[in-house]
Amino acid sequence: MAPRNPDKCVRGRENVFSGVNRDHQGFRAIAELCDSRNRTSGDRKTVPAELSSRTAEKTMRLLRKKSGRSDRRGTAIVETAVVLPIFFTFIFGFIEFGHVFMTIHTLNSAARRAARLGVGESSTTAQVETLAHDVLNSAINADLENVVIMVKDASVFDSMSVNASQIDYDSLPDVNIEDLEPRSLFLVRIQVPYNEVGILGPRWISGLNLYGQSVMRKE
Repeated sequence: MAPRNPDKCVRGRENVFSGVNRDHQGFRAIAELCDSRNRTSGDRKTVPAELSSRTAEKTMRLLRKKSGRSDRRGTAIVETAVVLPIFFTFIFGFIEFGHVFMTIHTLNSAARRAARLGVGESSTTAQVETLAHDVLNSAINADLENVVIMVKDASVFDSMSVNASQIDYDSLPDVNIEDLEPRSLFLVRIQVPYNEVGILGPRWISGLNLYGQSVMRKE
């Protein structure tokens, strides 16, 4: 048998894989096959058919694997498009609920500090409302039109059977702190519409009022 022409093997290899990256493992496998044939051509020996079959099978397996990776990229884009809106919905939901609880905590803190001021003998309603306004203003805009600071008669809480969730606080009578008798109960209540202070509130929340309150007894 005439020796194989090494240049012919190399040229055929370059023609077949002219559009394939030279670093691809399939190309290297074919290159190894051609090199082994070139090395044995001087001794008039042929490459076993089993070796050639294994190399071809390995090459096809690698090429199919590369094609599968390309398909996987398209799947990842679709999955990202589906998951990202849900992910950001949860993120903004956490931010919104955190802001709600922060606002409620501020309202309760302002009402409690103002009510503690009103316990003293020399305190006035104007002083109580001013302190509540200042504490509230440290977190939100307390000068909004619908922010309401109320000082009410809380004698209804002297009854042990009262249900605080069923009380109409707007209908409770207003009181002046300086005119209250000792041991009288009074209520400081602060109320604000959430759609005026929420982050996403103006877009999808209406008619929801946040409030904080505190009941104290006059000394």
